[in-house]
Amino acid sequence: MPPTLASLVQHSALKLTVRAGEERLDTPVRWAHASELADPVPYMEGGELLLITALKLDAEDPETMRRYVRRLGQAGVVGLGFAVGVHYETIPDALVDAAAEEGLPLLEVPRRTPFLAISKAVSAAISAEQYQAVTAGFAAQRDLTKQALSDGPAGLLAALAGQVDGWAALYDATGAVAASAPDWAARRAARLTPEVERLHARTPPASLVVGGESDRVELHTLGTSRRPRAALAVGTGAPLGTAERYAVHSAIALLTLTTERSRSLHEAEQRVGAAVLRMLLAGEPEHARTVSGSLYGDLLDAPYRLIIAEAASATAARVHVDGRAAPRGALPARTAPAPHGAVRPADTRRAVAGERAVAAPARADEPPAGPLAALAGHVEAAAARAGEALLIVPDGERLVLLTADDGAAARACVGYAAALDQARATGQAPAGGTDEPVMGLSAPAGPVAAATAYRQAEQALSVARRRGRALVEHEEVATGSVVQLLADDAVRAFADGLLRALREHDATGRGDLVASLRAWLSRHGQWDAAAAELGVHRHTLRYRMRRVEEILGRSLDDPDVRMELWLALKATTGTE
Repeated sequence: MPPTLASLVQHSALKLTVRAGEERLDTPVRWAHASELADPVPYMEGGELLLITALKLDAEDPETMRRYVRRLGQAGVVGLGFAVGVHYETIPDALVDAAAEEGLPLLEVPRRTPFLAISKAVSAAISAEQYQAVTAGFAAQRDLTKQALSDGPAGLLAALAGQVDGWAALYDATGAVAASAPDWAARRAARLTPEVERLHARTPPASLVVGGESDRVELHTLGTSRRPRAALAVGTGAPLGTAERYAVHSAIALLTLTTERSRSLHEAEQRVGAAVLRMLLAGEPEHARTVSGSLYGDLLDAPYRLIIAEAASATAARVHVDGRAAPRGALPARTAPAPHGAVRPADTRRAVAGERAVAAPARADEPPAGPLAALAGHVEAAAARAGEALLIVPDGERLVLLTADDGAAARACVGYAAALDQARATGQAPAGGTDEPVMGLSAPAGPVAAATAYRQAEQALSVARRRGRALVEHEEVATGSVVQLLADDAVRAFADGLLRALREHDATGRGDLVASLRAWLSRHGQWDAAAAELGVHRHTLRYRMRRVEEILGRSLDDPDVRMELWLALKATTGTE
């Protein structure tokens, strides 16, 4: 505890006597300062015990004393010490009354007590309090370190909550609560997710204080990268003291160590992940298992899904090596992309703390910032909370994800895309939302079918782009109508060119060739059925089909011609 006026009054060597303001003696004293200025306020910072002899004051004038004491109170002076037996044998009544009226503690200092003795007493008490705080801080650091080593972040949070006499919570890279202490704090921490997301938008290290004096919460980012990997919340019923501040700073350092890995280890895992993906796509699952060891758990053995994500503005160019579609940079040996991370079930404590969050560093081989970074962080957090293995390979403007079939990571991708589609449908997409991720999701695949899964994800991604959707699963492509694939500008341009001559003929009023062609093709070339649908004689319909052949210069007996014409009609349905 810092020194107070009461502790100075109780100091046996000082012999101080209280003359006014007894009810405020528990006020802490930041320093003791002697001044004989008529107005010492410009030199005060607040929290001082001012020591005077009234050398330049008319201490017997009531109005002068009221103004003097009032200014001291407004400046934050916590007490006034008056030395008797120097210029005044006793404290003048005018000063005593003014101090009592203002509520400012007034202490009588006997002649044999020098001001220096009071200053020394205050300094010694402050030093003792600081030493106690530092000692308590080191003890807290030892305790927090012990808990972190034995019980991970959960144990550290429990110890920190006890140190600050409050609660503590850990958020992952997405702002979701990953752990809390005590258990009831999870509900309180969850209400702060919007503030955590706002904090994550700042450049680390960053902090934020929310709430009032009786419900004060400090939020701190964790991690050293440009994108925070996690955040710490500390809730207390009052501002933190020195010892509690030491404990919080120690917790931040320890949690940062648990969420950050050494750069060399991280880069090594990046190279391993790139090699694993190349081997899977090359049809060498056994080599991939050997190289990865236990890094990805049983991800390479169980059925998995392959997801390709890219920003909506990304180019549609693709790299093909030996006739096999591959992620850009994943197969060529000269450009080995870095896996964004591998969440290991055996190391969920670090993963839960947000270990795999996107750092978005300014390097070409690191994961990109923006929409893909947010997607990666969301998926990694979901996998970490579920203890799932996950492989993310950043590939230029793309992310290639390998997730467990029907696992938390795959569901997180689907949920993320559904939220984007909902935001677009309701007009709530954020500014710049046109560059949100677009994803293609493969069907479940085994270790030997990675290349097939990649092609499926590519096809689904292509359809997602054409349909303006955030995610398309390959099952939708395989089971849907081929007509949906015609919603492409290039296909429409081909269809318009193929049918233009027929439409120009119809525009002259000399017949209805387009409608007749559609009816004839829809009836599989059956003259009577098609003529009945059009309400014309079959000979009229035969004449119109001959005119179609003459105008197009192509025979309707050719099945390829009939197919092209039918698809052209379907592609332009609704645009005529």
